[in-house]
Amino acid sequence: MRALYDCIAGSHDLKLVLLAAVVCNLAAATSLTLLDHARISAGKARRLWLSSAALAGGTGIWATHFIAMLAFAPGLASAYDLGLTGLSLLIGVVMTAAGFWIALRPGFPGAAWLGGAQIGLGVGAMHFTGMAAFEVAGRVAWDPGLVAAALAAGTVLGSLALATTLRDGSVRVKLAGAGLMVLGICGLHFTAMSAAVIVPDPAVALSGTAVPAEMLAVAVAVASITILVLAFAGLWLHLRDERRSVLEGDRMRGLANAAVEGLVVCDGDRIVTVNDSFADLVGRPAETLAGEALSGFLGEPTEPGASDLAEAPEAQLRRADGSLVPVEVIRRVIDFAGRPHAAAAVRDLRARKRAEARIAYLAHHDALTGTPNRTSFNRRLEQEIALARAAGRPLAVLCADLDRFKEVNDLFGHAAGDALLRAVCAAITAVLGPGQMLARLGGDEFAVLAPNLDAAAAEALGEAILAALRGAETGPAGAIAAASLGIALYPHDGEEPETLMIQADTALYRAKQEGRGRLRFYEARMGVQVRERRRLEHDLRHAVERGQLRVVYQPQTRIDSGETVGFEALLRWHHPERGTVPPNLFIPISEETGSILGIGEWVLRETCREAASWEKPLRIAVNVSAVQLHAPGFSELVHEILFTTGLAPARLELEITETALIRDLPRALATLRRVKALGVRIAMDDFGTGYSSLSNLRAFPFDKIKIDASFTRAVDSSEQAATIVRTVLGLGRGLGLPVLAEGVETRGELAFLDAEACHEAQGYLFGRPAPIDTFRHLTTKAPRTAEDAA
Repeated sequence: MRALYDCIAGSHDLKLVLLAAVVCNLAAATSLTLLDHARISAGKARRLWLSSAALAGGTGIWATHFIAMLAFAPGLASAYDLGLTGLSLLIGVVMTAAGFWIALRPGFPGAAWLGGAQIGLGVGAMHFTGMAAFEVAGRVAWDPGLVAAALAAGTVLGSLALATTLRDGSVRVKLAGAGLMVLGICGLHFTAMSAAVIVPDPAVALSGTAVPAEMLAVAVAVASITILVLAFAGLWLHLRDERRSVLEGDRMRGLANAAVEGLVVCDGDRIVTVNDSFADLVGRPAETLAGEALSGFLGEPTEPGASDLAEAPEAQLRRADGSLVPVEVIRRVIDFAGRPHAAAAVRDLRARKRAEARIAYLAHHDALTGTPNRTSFNRRLEQEIALARAAGRPLAVLCADLDRFKEVNDLFGHAAGDALLRAVCAAITAVLGPGQMLARLGGDEFAVLAPNLDAAAAEALGEAILAALRGAETGPAGAIAAASLGIALYPHDGEEPETLMIQADTALYRAKQEGRGRLRFYEARMGVQVRERRRLEHDLRHAVERGQLRVVYQPQTRIDSGETVGFEALLRWHHPERGTVPPNLFIPISEETGSILGIGEWVLRETCREAASWEKPLRIAVNVSAVQLHAPGFSELVHEILFTTGLAPARLELEITETALIRDLPRALATLRRVKALGVRIAMDDFGTGYSSLSNLRAFPFDKIKIDASFTRAVDSSEQAATIVRTVLGLGRGLGLPVLAEGVETRGELAFLDAEACHEAQGYLFGRPAPIDTFRHLTTKAPRTAEDAA
């Protein structure tokens, strides 16, 4: 170290030494910057950047050497051999190019280290060639130890410089690499100069072809200018590319962060960059993921054979907290930073998985109650029948239907109806044993599957279900939540799933017919009766369109004058195969099935059209069922029919039974008031056969009271019936309401009613129900005679 210090401080012009250091720094920074461009380029561009880096580096090393040589002042005459000087320049450029080329070899182990060593050896070769070109009036002796140290310094520091520079492309690393390269070049040069000892010898003369130091100074100046030009050009290109890279990076990051899917770019398995969506999926900041192994987050595809790049296999993403997220991964190869990289789009499948699970659940369960649905029940029933058949054991199927469930929706709303259904499911489930299954088949229909139950056990289960429903908390619906049950047994009632369900449904139908709130087992005779009832329901639904219904009319007469004041319209059904079907049979069926709405509209429209054609302004009375009265838009329907047929509203009289009122008193009152506002008359039909009659008369806008025929026919034989009729007539007089007595068949009944000041009567005594043509003499005005004209 002492010899090195003495060499620099004592034998060199320190100003030129400083200049050599500056040139060396410029050369190192320029060449390594250009080398970094070569590293990220390919093809022709790569070769161009590599050549530029080698030219800048080799020339800079050569210029550093000869500036330092110009600073060297041995105190003797000196010059430089032209050929060896040019050869040293060539050696510097070629050896630097070879070192850079080796360092950039892809897949070559330790390429950067070997390339740096190659440059160190090239600097040594260039230095000693340059020393060979140095002519001085004396002899040069070399210290082998310092020569070896110089070569070692250049080789080691050159290897370290390239390995550091090529580790990544950051400015900090480039500056560190450039500093190591400068140390290597300067260390080699000045150590080698310390190894040279010049012994003056007057016998040694300078050759005539040697280049004077002044000419060398010009060559070094040109080389230095070249280095500066290349340095500034490289710096300008570097800044421009960095600016472009920053802008492009910002743009790409913006686009990537706008994507819903997670995006990740990898160099092999190492993550280069990610977008915010991927960082959110992983649960870590995006900047901390660079350099991590992608395999640490994404496992293998969960779908066999889905590794093709064109497909989107599913995989599990491991989050920072260790939890796994199902994802879909689409992989592609892209060009990133001038080299091929693997890009992956990662789509979060949690929402889709939840939706698929919900869809799968709803495919087999009822959405409202959470119980298995009809599909699940049928599949389980098939399985249990197969097991029962193999084991020779019984099986019970119970079908349940809530009684008057429609009333719950009508009275309390659909929210109360839904709450009732959930309460029913909870109550039934509470009494079921292991292996027994409750399913909601639809609406208010339920089914229970009970394996290995005989008739006695099935009956006990059914009674327990009915008791649980009677005691269940059902909200505002209260005790309306009663149910009827039908039970069918395997193999007694059937051996196939469809047969068992039909038989259980048949038994349920019979339970509802017999009073509701009870259970019935299937019996063979039920099937015939139910099928007959179902056929009757089907035929009734099509009776209007097939022209099987007709309206007959019965006169209504004033008792004091015998004048016909109107007709009551009565419905008849003539079936082509069954003949005349009694109204007391098909009217209840039509009300239960809802077909009364269409039938009732047809009757009202037909009778109003007929009455509008009469010459006399007689009243027409039409019965209205509870189903019609509580149907939405009933008053609007009446108004539309009156408008269409042209019938005066005062001529229409709607007859309402008390049972139609109690179903929903507020709604019935509101509907009747709207009908009354049209000018239509309202009559209470069958007065005395219902309940709460007096309060109904006070609350509802009735225009007439009709005494039921069961009281009228007994007035001359039963004092109780006569008393009831007298009471009703007195009530009518007190309320100012006319009274009409139905079912008058004898003169004695008529005489009694006349004596009690009854207003009107209707019955066989005045005319049986018949087509209106039978009564044309009552609806048509009689022609005026000559006597009338006089």
